[in-house]
Amino acid sequence: MSTKTESKSAAERAYSFIRGQILDGDHPPGTMLGEAALAAEIEVSRTPVRVALARLQDEGWIHIYPKRGAIVQGVDERTIVELADARYVLETTAVERASEPLRQSLTDTLTELISQQRAAFAEADIARFIELTLEFHRGFVEAGDNQVMLEMYSMLSDRHRFILFMNGRHLLNRCDEIIAEHEALVNHLRAGASEEFAATLQGHIEENAGPQSAGFGVR
Repeated sequence: MSTKTESKSAAERAYSFIRGQILDGDHPPGTMLGEAALAAEIEVSRTPVRVALARLQDEGWIHIYPKRGAIVQGVDERTIVELADARYVLETTAVERASEPLRQSLTDTLTELISQQRAAFAEADIARFIELTLEFHRGFVEAGDNQVMLEMYSMLSDRHRFILFMNGRHLLNRCDEIIAEHEALVNHLRAGASEEFAATLQGHIEENAGPQSAGFGVR
């Protein structure tokens, strides 16, 4: 393997590692990240870490302060509101367009995911619950059988994951309500009740993004 290829591989590894820690809440907003400490933890030189941090800054996850380090930015209130709005539009549109056979097929899958979510809550495994939640809500977009909509939804998943981890305690505190809301959403999907689905989803998204999302601009 050439030195150039090795460098690229190390930079990609550093990027994936740091990005994963940010999305999973290991580095909450305001955390200062240092090149030397990250390089030691990832077991690479500082150069690929520097490349990775520059990429993360371009994506808006951190802000680099020369000779000092990088501070994790997180997402601002406007982004939280806009993410909620975009998710609402994609999920409700897909469910409204879903065919009867696909709706019925997906309800079985989503019901099983709810059982797994309940088990994750019982073990206070918030990381597992968040993974299941991301899969659960993606299922509603899959119901629309539109690949472009799925691609758009995938683009939102990183910020959705980050916000869920930042609100982990809030999710645990209302675990019973979340399960009940998920069951209601699946029942509306099964019945083809798109208006009821939309109304339930609006309140569900508002509540689970945390108190900072109150009154998001869903139309």
